[in-house]
Amino acid sequence: MPVINRVAELAPTVAEWRRDLHMHPETEFDTHRTSALVADKLRAFGCDEVATGIGRTGVVGVIRGRETGSGRVVALRADMDALPMTEATGHAWASTTPGKMHSCGHDGHTAMLLGAARHLAETRNFDGTAVVIFQPAEEGGGGGREMVEDGMMDRFGVQEVYGMHNMPGLPVGDFALRPGPLLAATDMFAVEVIGRGGHAAQPHNCIDPTVAASAIVLALQTIVARNVDPILQAVVSVTSFRTDSDAFNVIPERVELRGTTRSLDPAVRDLIESRMEALVGATARAYGAEARLDFRRNYPVTVNDPARAGFAARVAADVVGEARVDDATPPIMGGEDFAYMLEARPGAIVFVGNGDTAKLHHPRYDFNDEVIPVGVSYWVRLIETAMPAA
Repeated sequence: MPVINRVAELAPTVAEWRRDLHMHPETEFDTHRTSALVADKLRAFGCDEVATGIGRTGVVGVIRGRETGSGRVVALRADMDALPMTEATGHAWASTTPGKMHSCGHDGHTAMLLGAARHLAETRNFDGTAVVIFQPAEEGGGGGREMVEDGMMDRFGVQEVYGMHNMPGLPVGDFALRPGPLLAATDMFAVEVIGRGGHAAQPHNCIDPTVAASAIVLALQTIVARNVDPILQAVVSVTSFRTDSDAFNVIPERVELRGTTRSLDPAVRDLIESRMEALVGATARAYGAEARLDFRRNYPVTVNDPARAGFAARVAADVVGEARVDDATPPIMGGEDFAYMLEARPGAIVFVGNGDTAKLHHPRYDFNDEVIPVGVSYWVRLIETAMPAA
């Protein structure tokens, strides 16, 4: 695999960083140890500027090339946060923090971008400015949005931005991406169904919200089946059904439903919300109950700029060969708050293979350290290719 020789030599050190991060996971914006570690290393590497507290706990490093006459500014982004899960890997470097673990590989993403920052700061073999972004709160907190709203893009003059995420099941050394929508918009909803509770032996004296809520669950499934164009992709999933009573002989007063919707097109997203509003209220009324929908828009669609996606694919091919780059991979209905950065600036995110490991968000997942020389080489080649030195 034609990775950069110096990067291959650095890989064991990057793996040590990664395992240290894995042992000390932090969630959402509470990445104080991680952010401090990242900032300290960037300063030690000799970055020209290191800024902390961007988007609350984000860190940004600036590395100027041997020349900057091109005026180009290209940013690379890694996420830093872990998940509120209990680890079951049994590794020597397993989480030491109860109830938290790096089960999505953000420890690997952070370590690889640190490795790239060190190499770029040492060599500076490019004409322009590289900006390395370390983002908190990807797992539901919207850290990408927070960093953008904190003025990051304008403050550092970012013109293009690129991301990378590991992918279990994809062989180590393989890359996958596509132009246009790659990951879905992720929205959340809660439905409160209110009836009239009472004795389970006297349902005629009650308005049973359990029956009404059950009908709502079934009605919501018709949105994808009968309202969304079959050529387009969408998901409506009810994932929680809770009554306010656990007794065997009580008809409850209230039921709460929770779930998520996914879509790859803004019009489909609007359609899902409007149909949910109509179905929830009308179905509840048909059973004599009342219902309220709380629809919360979360991450937008992650859309790769076509020209930058093509460029990213060429850089990946330069590292691992064209045969190992799928530049037309199908979209995935998971979400990614790198979408906010792609709304602010053109760019692209790629998947890099994590090999035959447990899936993301699984208690036995672990980032595969064999990915490190591939991922770091990709980052370095991207900067050197986007802003070639004279």
